[in-house]
Amino acid sequence: MRYPTLCASALALFTVLGGCSSASMAADDNSLTLVVMDPLAAPLSCPCVKGYAQRDYTKLAEYLEDELGRKVQVVFNESLAGALEETGGRADLVIGKRSVVAAQAHDRELPLKSVLALTDKDGQTTQTGLIVVRSSDPAKTVEDLKGYRIIFGPADCDEKHAAALALLEKHGVSKPEKIETCAACSDGATTILEAGEDVRAATVISSYAAPLLEGCGTIKKGDLRVVGKTEPVPFVTMFVSTALPKSDQDAIVTTLKQVSEELILRIAIESKSGFVAEPDERVAKKKS
Repeated sequence: MRYPTLCASALALFTVLGGCSSASMAADDNSLTLVVMDPLAAPLSCPCVKGYAQRDYTKLAEYLEDELGRKVQVVFNESLAGALEETGGRADLVIGKRSVVAAQAHDRELPLKSVLALTDKDGQTTQTGLIVVRSSDPAKTVEDLKGYRIIFGPADCDEKHAAALALLEKHGVSKPEKIETCAACSDGATTILEAGEDVRAATVISSYAAPLLEGCGTIKKGDLRVVGKTEPVPFVTMFVSTALPKSDQDAIVTTLKQVSEELILRIAIESKSGFVAEPDERVAKKKS
């Protein structure tokens, strides 16, 4: 049972029960559209790990409605392109993995700017990439991965790509001539497990996804072992459209900062301190 399949089922169910059509969104010019790409949002994850990856962004939308006096439509989608198809091209606010949203917004020439980072349950705003191997693999450190088949994440996932390449370079492991990628952490994990004992292989997974791989039954506890961890990179970030009037942008940011004072809402979105100023940029530069 793989959690991407569960995510797809959950997202389909949401679309049927609670999705908003593009027509309904366009009908109210005073409304705001919130696109949720956060992989820990309930419709984009699975309920396999109790109290984790079930962020309820409908509660955040309700809070914004009350404070701003404007209707807030919510669309859940793993990609910005998919979300824009649902909204008729509208995205006033977008929340998701910082590197992913930034890259996809750039590709579509969407005028978005990052404004605030969302803290997790521990108050952190960053994540890391974890290089893992089969538990029985002889590799113990990053240096031991020379000559290994290494599966990375997509280029827009900094923790599984740019930061991982930087970690390998730091430890003297050459960049593969052809970089092999898997979109989902679960795919990379199952690929190296299915490769067999005789194949020297590793994959990079996101730190936030590690509990879900075991919780959802993608792998068994103890199947994989971590041999390296990347530098922290920004994780879930809120973006606001610069096409909105400056006064609207400021009001949204002010309201989001006030989430820190709302305990019940913070519990709903699995956040210790709500939204805070973005951390210093520590993303490894992407390799050309």
